[in-house]
Amino acid sequence: MNKTAILILLFSFKAVFMGFSQNTTTKPWLNTTLSFDDRVELLISSLTVDEKISQLLNASSKIERLGIKSYDWWNEALHGVARGPRATIFPQAIGLAATFDKDLIKNVGDAISDEARAVNNYLIKNNRESIRYMGLTFWSPNVNIFRDPRWGRGQETYGEDPFLSGQIAASFIKGMQGNHPKYLKTAACAKHYAVHSGPEAKRHSFNAVVNQQDLHETYLPAFKACVDAGVEAVMCAYNRTNNEACCGSRSLLQDILRDNWGFKGHVVSDCGAVKNFHKSHNLTKTSEESAALALKRGTNLNCGRTYKKLKSALAQGLVSEEDINKGLRPLLKTRFKLGMFDVPKKNPYSKIGLDVVHSKKNKKLTREVAQKSIVLLKNNGVLPLKKDLNQLYVGGPLAGDVRSLIGNYHGLGDNLVTLLEGVVGKVSPITRVNYIAGAMINQANKNKADSYSYMARKSDATIVGLGLTIVLEGEENEAIGSVNKGDNIDMRLPENQLKYLRRMRGKHKKPLIVVVFAGCPLDLTEITKLADAVIYAWYPGEEGGNAIADVIFGDVSPSGKLPITFPRNIDQLPNYEDYSMKGRTYKYMGAEPLYPFGFGLTYSNFRISNFNIDTKKIKNDGYQKVDAIITNKGNSVSEEVFQLYVSLKGIEGVPLSSLKAFKRVKLAPNASSKISFKLPVTAFNFINEKGKSKRHNGKAEIILGNASPGKRSLDLGASITKIVVEVE
Repeated sequence: MNKTAILILLFSFKAVFMGFSQNTTTKPWLNTTLSFDDRVELLISSLTVDEKISQLLNASSKIERLGIKSYDWWNEALHGVARGPRATIFPQAIGLAATFDKDLIKNVGDAISDEARAVNNYLIKNNRESIRYMGLTFWSPNVNIFRDPRWGRGQETYGEDPFLSGQIAASFIKGMQGNHPKYLKTAACAKHYAVHSGPEAKRHSFNAVVNQQDLHETYLPAFKACVDAGVEAVMCAYNRTNNEACCGSRSLLQDILRDNWGFKGHVVSDCGAVKNFHKSHNLTKTSEESAALALKRGTNLNCGRTYKKLKSALAQGLVSEEDINKGLRPLLKTRFKLGMFDVPKKNPYSKIGLDVVHSKKNKKLTREVAQKSIVLLKNNGVLPLKKDLNQLYVGGPLAGDVRSLIGNYHGLGDNLVTLLEGVVGKVSPITRVNYIAGAMINQANKNKADSYSYMARKSDATIVGLGLTIVLEGEENEAIGSVNKGDNIDMRLPENQLKYLRRMRGKHKKPLIVVVFAGCPLDLTEITKLADAVIYAWYPGEEGGNAIADVIFGDVSPSGKLPITFPRNIDQLPNYEDYSMKGRTYKYMGAEPLYPFGFGLTYSNFRISNFNIDTKKIKNDGYQKVDAIITNKGNSVSEEVFQLYVSLKGIEGVPLSSLKAFKRVKLAPNASSKISFKLPVTAFNFINEKGKSKRHNGKAEIILGNASPGKRSLDLGASITKIVVEVE
């Protein structure tokens, strides 16, 4: 007699002698006194093969005879509940990373999941089926490494550094999933596993060839951090990695994810990825073979329809019913953990009401996040501006465009504040504000008349909004204005925008402030020369205009940091299709970038002193305490992000430096504060060519600064100091 049969007998005995309800007697999986694992087995034992298969698809069918409602697993929450009802729009993911603030991002995840629960609770209360984009399983965050600035979907990620990406993702996941010991508030999903970052046009057929060092040092650690944070799901990618389809990879899904990392949740395919096996990768010949390969290798949920062929795959002997059961178990457990089979009063998250949706608290939070995500790249002294200027000109194609705020995978709200609106709302009532866009996003002006440069000459200052939108960068099927399926192959702004900026500069010497909206690094060489101040705003969310105005006019000192290196131009980049990390990111880039990873100015001047470590002889275990005194030498209250790096010396092929910790510090003028880090001895390990972690033996540098170490950071005025230690 198997375990399930024993459970049924025991439960029947309890039902007779303990007076369980008729519902739990006929449907024993509804008994909340049992463990989730036991309830899963009881439910599986009640399903037919056809019913089991129907639950392996993202659009899972209702099972009327058992009272199980339909459910669509496909929901998005990259930076707010997306594609559904009204929701708070937070800055795009790349902007979340630019905050370098784990606690803040946890609050973002918490707010997003509150809004998602509120909507789902309303549906349940009103006995309505949960439909796509209004459920509780969210396919976020995206922790792919933004290894190349040309990738249009890089905006969805947390940048180029695996440590930063993992830290931000873990915080987001914890906010999304809640902290209840039994129930999940929502279920997060780390995607796209693994080694997936363009080219976008080839994502369905591309084979990402990567050596073991890069795989384990760069591409996998952020996913490992998500698993360690308890992420409920992992999405496998469209492409192949080292010749294996990611959704049919024994090494990725079984050896690494489940066996090595101990992942217990479910794996979902990217949408249509399983049919790619035979349609694009030529790994299988039929839908049945593709479905069997994906299921047996560990993909539980098929976003798509290929798993409908599992019935015929079963008949052909390609899979067994136990393979189907094995695939189904983690999916049902997720639904139990979300409380989908329990009465609402059992679940503490069922009490969240619609009053949290787009609440004042969440709008205040998204403004704070936007403020801390904004990166000031250049300021020759013109910022902050005075609010009582006599005349101000605002222009550029994105100054009044809501698309500059939302990025891709966005929600919608009823109060999106553009740069223009933010500026107008900030200045004195006596300030005359003129607005003419002056240029289109990516087309030359048909009418050559020019009143805008005249306005700039007459104004006390000019603020222009330039950049890209999701029309030009993003996912292959959404970036309708891109000839490269959403990738920005040349890293440049559209030429008409540069022509417009040249006219804005003209011959006058009035302050010219450029605000750039984009999700990727752009070639800013000309913009940096022409502008007096350059602000990188990313896609800053619904409060973006207000947040940018807060910075421009000095109510908030900028404190965002670049989560990705900004090369000078495309000539500094390796081949886009090459997944080797050689020459990429701050870790391996030998050439000097225009703006380095971790860089961002404030309105103040922070200095480091008394940088110390417990001992300069690093032993085999434990932690080393590293501390320093931070002093605000400037004239304004400011926040600054201090970053701790380790650089191993005397060994070939390892990173130039690696981020190991970061911390935000807020100080008043002339104030000082001591900051401390616990640096584990594993920070001095490196990944060898076989993908194994090895202990360094020799000299190393511990580097503390407000940007990544390097000559370019020092040239830009970064404060950086280091300690040399001996690793034994």
